Amino acid sequence: MKWMLFSFLLILQTSSSFGNHSSIDGLLPFAPKHVVIINRINTRATLVFHCRNKEIDLGIRAVQFEGSFDFSFHVNLFKTTRYTCTFNWPEHNATFAIFTVGRDDNPKSKLGVCRECIWIIFVGGPCRDKRDKTGMTCFNWDSVSL
Repeated sequence: MKWMLFSFLLILQTSSSFGNHSSIDGLLPFAPKHVVIINRINTRATLVFHCRNKEIDLGIRAVQFEGSFDFSFHVNLFKTTRYTCTFNWPEHNATFAIFTVGRDDNPKSKLGVCRECIWIIFVGGPCRDKRDKTGMTCFNWDSVSL
């Protein structure tokens, strides 16, 4: 049984390294993800944020206006991967789940699966950019305080 699981994981890893096989993304665990966060706070403020999941803390980051920060990971075996970020800029404190499997790695979600999840941060909320240049989908903050 262990040999079969090992073989399956080896084949999956090898097949995903041959380019963008987004057809398997969202269906199988261990899908590679790349999250990009871009600061577009319209006051041109520095965006300070802290992103983490249950196991990994990415630390506190400060990004100037129009600057970006990115990180990569693989969706876990049980497809419960979730990264939440707190965002701070003058007189604002907001929280948003920057990656959730149900929204970002689910072929049935309204946004579809992203291998590269590009988030543009505005005062009103984060927007996920579509790589095909068809626009952005914007969200409210999960929580916000002024």
